[in-house]
Amino acid sequence: MTYQHQYLDGTRIHFPLGKVVCVGRNYAEHARELNNPVPSEPLLFIKPGSCVVPLDDSFSIPAERGAVHYEAEIAVLIGKPLSKTPDAEEVLDAISGFAPALDLTLREVQDQLKAKGYPWEVAKSFDGACVLAPFVPGDALTDLTDIGIRLSLNGVVRQDGNSRDMLNPILPLIQHICGQFSLQAGDVVLTGTPAGVGKLADGDLLELELVGQAGFTTRVVQATVKAQGEA
Repeated sequence: MTYQHQYLDGTRIHFPLGKVVCVGRNYAEHARELNNPVPSEPLLFIKPGSCVVPLDDSFSIPAERGAVHYEAEIAVLIGKPLSKTPDAEEVLDAISGFAPALDLTLREVQDQLKAKGYPWEVAKSFDGACVLAPFVPGDALTDLTDIGIRLSLNGVVRQDGNSRDMLNPILPLIQHICGQFSLQAGDVVLTGTPAGVGKLADGDLLELELVGQAGFTTRVVQATVKAQGEA
């Protein structure tokens, strides 16, 4: 299915699909579980819009590129252009929605590239590497320092975080991003994942929640690469 932004009630959002700006290690416990140092400022990287897929009844992961890890995150949809260093009110006015999302990572590929000091976009930007649920309208959430994100895998809660535990809270984070490069309507900010990430397997059942706002169930399908000449 071709991805298009939409609200929880099914209303289509007529913003172009832009870039996905991600922040790494925004929860201290997640940094520690991967034996990474806790950064002193936001660690930013970008996924292309081409890797975004909708959170539907199922989503696919590559079968022959090593372990694929899930990372549940709070996604923020930008609805107005932002640049330089906007004040908090400008950022609030530009937020169009919030959604639970999955930032998928080829963990073994990422580890190999990091060990060599190479960029690791290929571990984060493969087709289907960003799974986005429909958005809750931005004005539905009045306290951005108290947004819960939860992921259950096969009935067991694996990630249970809250924006209050972010090293870089949502508004200052977006202000910092805009100090580095502009955001446009249709861009999405993934705000980091709490501790509890792990490997996905074919057939896994996931429940992804923006706590108290929206919940979704989906299943993992492992995509196989066709042999040469196979129809």
